[in-house]
Amino acid sequence: MIKDLFSEKKQLLSFEVFPPKKEDEFANAISVLDSLAGLQPDFISVTYGAGGSKSKKTVEIASYIQNQLHIRALAHMTCVGSRKEDIDAVTAQLREAHVNHVLALRGDRPSYMSDEQFEGRHFSHASDLIHYLGTNTDLHIAGACYPEKHYEAGDMESDLIHLKEKCEAGAEFLITQLFFDNDAFYRFLEKAGKSGIQIPVCAGIMPITSAKQLGTTVSLSGSAVPKQLADIIATYGDDPADMRKAGIDYAIKQILDLKAHHADGIHIYTMNKPKVAQEIAAAIR
Repeated sequence: MIKDLFSEKKQLLSFEVFPPKKEDEFANAISVLDSLAGLQPDFISVTYGAGGSKSKKTVEIASYIQNQLHIRALAHMTCVGSRKEDIDAVTAQLREAHVNHVLALRGDRPSYMSDEQFEGRHFSHASDLIHYLGTNTDLHIAGACYPEKHYEAGDMESDLIHLKEKCEAGAEFLITQLFFDNDAFYRFLEKAGKSGIQIPVCAGIMPITSAKQLGTTVSLSGSAVPKQLADIIATYGDDPADMRKAGIDYAIKQILDLKAHHADGIHIYTMNKPKVAQEIAAAIR
């Protein structure tokens, strides 16, 4: 079980990948996984489409990780657009594939979802999904957390109340939303500890290798951009090669600082770019 690794090892290293959008991209996805496997991560997580739109591909990729690469697979599961029977169907698929870890998320509201559907959804929050899975399955469950608070939360205090509900519902460890300011992460850990949240937390790091990627990332995650990273974009944003190197170097510095501060784990959002992950892994080990 992944949760046991936190007491067995000093720090965990893990990766996130996303499943292919089309069937003819599956071979490339497998190639990405094979490359990442060579870095010997403790686990690899696989994302999940809004409303379960890619759940079958998520299960296929997670199954390959678990059964062919013999690496622990963490399958994302979102519930915002799912009924209980939809969740039951996916958990049955995971059981058949011998995948026993999930990252339980509410997920972003799908564009097709009406206000009435959204308000009447079966699972209002990720904590509801965690409780349902903990009651009805034998899955091991991870949760998400937000060092700079969830964008819908009024303040950090209320966000931490909801996070504690996830822990009490059965989350065994947490993975953060990506962030670029380590001090924000350290402040979050201090506040979480004071709130009674004691389970391990993996720090989510996304290497920014292009100026366009940063804009998209910030709009989706709400993460603050420190001056140092903004200066990198201003200096190297028009030069793809230099921007790539500078972005990877920034992520490496972030991770080395996190390791020095005894972070429980480092979770790298790879964007299915194994060469970037390889460069980072070589520098931080």
